[in-house]
Amino acid sequence: MNTDSSLLKRLAGNGLQRSLLLFVVLPIVLLTALGIRFGLGQASQFQEQRLKNDLELIGRAISLPVGNALNKGDMHAVELALGSVFVLGEVYGASVFDSAGNRIASAGITESDLSDTTIPDRIRRTGEGQEAFSRVAGRHLFSHFLPLFDTAGQIQGLIQITRRASDFGHAFRQLAIIAWLVWGLFSLVILAGVLLGHWGGVGRHVDRLLQHMQRVAAGDLSHRAALDGPAEVASLAAGLNRMLDAIAEANRELDAHRRAETQLLARIKDNEKMVAIGSMARGIAHELGAPLSVIDGRARRLQRCDALDEQQLRQLEGIRAQVGRLTRTVNQLLDYCRPAAVHPRLLTPAALISTATEAMRPELEAAGRRLQLDMPAELPAMKGDAGRLELALLNLLRNALQASRSTVITHISADTEHLHIRILDDGPGLPDAELATLLEPFFTTKSPGEGTGLGLAIVQAVAEEHGGHLNLSNRAEGGCEAHLQLRLARTGEAK
Repeated sequence: MNTDSSLLKRLAGNGLQRSLLLFVVLPIVLLTALGIRFGLGQASQFQEQRLKNDLELIGRAISLPVGNALNKGDMHAVELALGSVFVLGEVYGASVFDSAGNRIASAGITESDLSDTTIPDRIRRTGEGQEAFSRVAGRHLFSHFLPLFDTAGQIQGLIQITRRASDFGHAFRQLAIIAWLVWGLFSLVILAGVLLGHWGGVGRHVDRLLQHMQRVAAGDLSHRAALDGPAEVASLAAGLNRMLDAIAEANRELDAHRRAETQLLARIKDNEKMVAIGSMARGIAHELGAPLSVIDGRARRLQRCDALDEQQLRQLEGIRAQVGRLTRTVNQLLDYCRPAAVHPRLLTPAALISTATEAMRPELEAAGRRLQLDMPAELPAMKGDAGRLELALLNLLRNALQASRSTVITHISADTEHLHIRILDDGPGLPDAELATLLEPFFTTKSPGEGTGLGLAIVQAVAEEHGGHLNLSNRAEGGCEAHLQLRLARTGEAK
């Protein structure tokens, strides 16, 4: 994963830099190169024209004294005038020719004869100066020719001023070298500026974003990218965070679905188990109901016999107690597993609670416990099945009786929607770890043979049938509290 992330980082950085070089730096460099190339061409033409103009000016400067000297036939003055050109500028040679092209005088390196060229003829025909490149004594020269006029205004000859042709390219080459060096330096500055600008403005933020992504790829799904850097990078970071939030939300929903599926499977298994237990319980009730009734009936008849001593009577009483326990166990199985055929009708809570407490009073007196009932004089009506509700209350009261030391308290209250029945005991209480499992079928804290673990499960089932629920908790002053909450009758149902 780290190798893949490093490769992705390098490719991303190189790709962005390559794009900047291709689409920003390269076009600028090429455009500047074309500009320099065009500028150098213009500069070359300007330099060449300037040098030609210099020769023309020098030629015009000496044409008048040379023409006057020729008119006077003073060849010495002609030679002095020709020699002066080397003082006026960078001249390689100067010479004077007659109108036919024969050299009259010269200084430096020039043409020896122009009679076989078209230059004298062009000058006589046009009366204007001429230019030409030629090779003299192994040297490549540039020559500028100007006509010489006599006093009558007729062309009496021509003057030639020469300089080396390499002089034209020497200055240009220096300028070109300087221009291309400046262009190279400019290109390096642009390249460095773009690369540094990319790193400072984008690259380092992209690298930081890739580090955030690497942490997420390593398994830290709770990590979120910082929303800093340019707007585009910050948008990418925000998109990454939204994607991670969506993944986290999807994982939470998936976990919730899995938990719900697990709970559903558990309920299905419990239902299947309850169906099996119900079938077994019905079979037990069918097979044991009649024999247990026969045993209990015969034991009662034997108890009425006068021939039995006290020990035999105690044995018969023990037999009847065990038969009663078996009968209650079978009845609890039937109460929990039989389909709940609820027949709701409008009930008075006070009458229902009074009936249940009166039914438990003999057991309370036999165990030496005191029942304290705290119930208001008037309670709202409720709708439910009186038999199922009485069964639930008897189970709660019996559990409180078995757990109490001296007193069982029944506290009744009501709000706008629910009836609250709280049954409290002063016993030792229960471990907190067991409170969540007490409502499960067949879970009991009693000793073997003293309970089936179905009493509270039956109460929970009855509460759900009537739109309520059962909560168990330990009291701060000791003992347990069973809170049965039942839905009251709505306005329309109370009619």
